[in-house]
Amino acid sequence: MPIPDFQSLMLPVLSASANGEVRIGDIVEHLAAQLNLTPEERETLLPSGAQKLFHNRVYWAKFHLAKAGLIENTKRAYIKISTRGINVLASKPEHIDLRYLTQYPEYKAFREQSAQSVTIGDPLSEVVAISQTKTPDEIMRVAHKQIDESLAQDLLDRVRAAPAAFFERLVVKMLVGMGFGGSEADAGRAIGKSGDGGVDGVIDQDSLGLDRIYVQAKRYAATQSVGPGAVREFFGSLDRHKAAKGVFVTTSSFTSSATKEAAGMSKRIVLIDGEHLGRLMIRYNVGCRVEDVLHIKKIDEDFFE
Repeated sequence: MPIPDFQSLMLPVLSASANGEVRIGDIVEHLAAQLNLTPEERETLLPSGAQKLFHNRVYWAKFHLAKAGLIENTKRAYIKISTRGINVLASKPEHIDLRYLTQYPEYKAFREQSAQSVTIGDPLSEVVAISQTKTPDEIMRVAHKQIDESLAQDLLDRVRAAPAAFFERLVVKMLVGMGFGGSEADAGRAIGKSGDGGVDGVIDQDSLGLDRIYVQAKRYAATQSVGPGAVREFFGSLDRHKAAKGVFVTTSSFTSSATKEAAGMSKRIVLIDGEHLGRLMIRYNVGCRVEDVLHIKKIDEDFFE
């Protein structure tokens, strides 16, 4: 039998998580055995050669289930079923696919944000149908955007599961990678500890440290937003350090009042929420690396002239 597409794997993946927290790798092995995949089918690779096809499709099934709130990403490479997911299984659906998931507001909002994009792993018939309305360039770029969105979510899940000190070092490393600190050696350092004066890191913009950027890093769950009180506290810390600017980074989000508070302060405070952090980590290769490069070529007009 052919390897099932990722939509066909949604219900099996949800069912495999029904007994509590489970490792993704164990789900892959369990479903491969349940589907009687041959050794050759289990070892079939994506065109990039970097990942097994069946594992990739299980991953994308998991990604969409999580976006719909049927499962939750817990610690690294583990998931567990949510209360919503338990209720879905209790209703005994014949199948779960992308259309089924659109009944949930969170998933519908995600799909709309992705601009009705093509989904990686769609069956060939769907890809053909999409190709009748979108150019290959459009499909490629929309697919690339969705891969980045998934990667950003995975990066945030990893960061939230890591120790607070790790997050502080990550933020400083990312800001230095963005060019803050110039060419100075050891321009940035994490200093989050008792008696740190309310800051978690500092970046020297010059060799004498006359111009410094102070950093606050809050590693929060996605549901826990940063309010105006935390922004005011950071402002006070900047005042104690006689600093004029700071960067406040969180793995969650800022409330509208926190954003308004930062905008009205006399010191320049830049707020970076979890969504923005994920994009910056990808852009500056922090916690991720290039897996494959696709070369898009066109006619060389000069050659034919």
